[in-house]
Amino acid sequence: MTLKEVKVGDTVTVKKLNGQGATKRRIMDMGITKGVEVFVRKVAPLGDPIEVTVRGYELSLRKADAAMIDVD
Repeated sequence: MTLKEVKVGDTVTVKKLNGQGATKRRIMDMGITKGVEVFVRKVAPLGDPIEVTVRGYELSLRKADAAMIDVD
């Protein structure tokens, strides 16, 4: 399952980051790394972006980026 598919209010653990190069590095620089817990706070009315809480702060992710993050 990817972060894009997680329902609002659920907490998941990052299992793997897909993607390559600068895109993968940007996601890691935002604090999303293997093993970190991510809480899905809300989704915008049209579905993009997704607001999550990671490492104690709020972060907005595009659906395309969320689809690169495998979670448990």
